[in-house]
Amino acid sequence: MSHCFLLLGTNIGDKRHNLLQARELISARAGVILTSSFVYQTSAWGKEDQDDFLNQVLYLKTSFEPKELLNLCLEIEKKLGRVRFEHWGERLIDIDILYFENLVIEDDELIIPHPEIQNRKFTLVPLVEIAADYLHPKLKQTNKDLLGLCTDPLDVVKID
Repeated sequence: MSHCFLLLGTNIGDKRHNLLQARELISARAGVILTSSFVYQTSAWGKEDQDDFLNQVLYLKTSFEPKELLNLCLEIEKKLGRVRFEHWGERLIDIDILYFENLVIEDDELIIPHPEIQNRKFTLVPLVEIAADYLHPKLKQTNKDLLGLCTDPLDVVKID
């Protein structure tokens, strides 16, 4: 069994329900959710002319290999109704693999750790809540240290 961190995000429709449905499908199909962060609200990042996002980080125990997990996450997104319109655009649900064990994977299909972790407070704040001392396998800094260095100006507000 392997351990990984997933980031859930949504900014369309009933956002809390979208997160709940994603967690239920991940739990049923991908593995055991060992812990999850609170839900956080933040303004859109990258493409700002859209509704605020809700985000949550899950710590998961899984029997899947990284690429298998990626494909399963994409299937879950599709099952929940996600349609990809544009990069950084609105989304019903987004499931990103942040870390998978201490692996570093860089290929056309998958990059782990997620290449934007250190640049996004909406990722780092929930990560620090549940894994402050987890060491980024490429940057060799903890999530807490990365948050302290992050220059992202967007507010991340706990709503749970």
